[in-house]
Amino acid sequence: MPQHVPPTLRAHDPQGETQALLPAPSGARPPHPRRIVFLSRRDLGNEAAGGSELLVDQLAGGLTRSGHQVTLLCGGPAAYRDYRVVSAGGDLGHYLRARSAFARQVGDCDLLVEVCNGMPYLAPLWHRGPTLCLVNHVHTELWGMRYPGPAARLGRRLEHWALAGAQRGNLLVAVSPSTADALRDIGVPGDRIRVVHNGVDDPGPLEPRSEEPLFLAMGRLVEYKRIDLLLRLWERVRPVTGGRLVIVGDGPERGRLEQLAGPSVEFAGHVSEAEKHRLLCASWLLLHPSAVEGWGLVVTEAATRGTPAIGFDVPGLRDSVEDGVTGVLAHGESSFAAAWCSLALSEERRTAMGKAAASRAADYRWANTVRRFREVAVEAVAARRTN
Repeated sequence: MPQHVPPTLRAHDPQGETQALLPAPSGARPPHPRRIVFLSRRDLGNEAAGGSELLVDQLAGGLTRSGHQVTLLCGGPAAYRDYRVVSAGGDLGHYLRARSAFARQVGDCDLLVEVCNGMPYLAPLWHRGPTLCLVNHVHTELWGMRYPGPAARLGRRLEHWALAGAQRGNLLVAVSPSTADALRDIGVPGDRIRVVHNGVDDPGPLEPRSEEPLFLAMGRLVEYKRIDLLLRLWERVRPVTGGRLVIVGDGPERGRLEQLAGPSVEFAGHVSEAEKHRLLCASWLLLHPSAVEGWGLVVTEAATRGTPAIGFDVPGLRDSVEDGVTGVLAHGESSFAAAWCSLALSEERRTAMGKAAASRAADYRWANTVRRFREVAVEAVAARRTN
């Protein structure tokens, strides 16, 4: 006889957006994974860490405080956390050692969470227990930015096969509707995708806005963030607005970008959380010219400080920026420059967008992110036990 399939209910996020299907309550309490292992490229303490590492840290820390036993297995240097962190070796070499490091240093778990940021671990091929895949964004177009043609094509095919093929039967967590769309585009069935949004901390007391025009870009200095484009646009905008452009972050592109920079550009490098908070409060606008994002976490961080954002209408940013309400989504370089000048010259519009951004950001908190992820983790374990 065919198995009875329970009816489904739809879960909603704080904005009322429909999420993926969840099984309806059946009367029996679903199994809760006690031991959870995250398999990720970097620890948050790595100098190359970014939004993905912050998300994993918030999830791991939140689950630990909820009573779960959490381990992060990663490459490169690893720092002390409230949860266990295990280094499997070098930044790239650990991909080859992940399986043996898991067997030797971790042992077993109730749920393995593979964080796929381009290069996959192919965990479902060697891990027999429940596996969940966490995806910030699909790197389809980004392979060609970093690698020559043959290597880019190979990386793209491997990533697509890993997500749509090797993960077949498992649930995948996308950090935004854009990432969910990208997964569907490469062949992942929609009923296996769950959306779990990023969160932010409570902003606390605000600090003063700069009296002089101050514009901020923040993030890892890599090709797809397109800070070089921002520097070219600054040469068109600066004569109109005046002021300073401050670029926070570090990365392999920094030396080249510093050579490209014109007057009134400051490279701040890595900054403390307190200094980041001060700059987000002081800035008139956050500028985010990235080619693609999973969500664009810094956009929401800026929003909590009442700072609107300008970005391009690309995956991720079209989720974190509500065009014309909390910021502007540009459709080309001239459009970006025009929005930059227009908002810089209109304090009234900046203030209105900043208030709208802060109101929307209030719905995105890390506690909600952890709660929603925990629901999906429970579902992933339950689905594996019924298959």
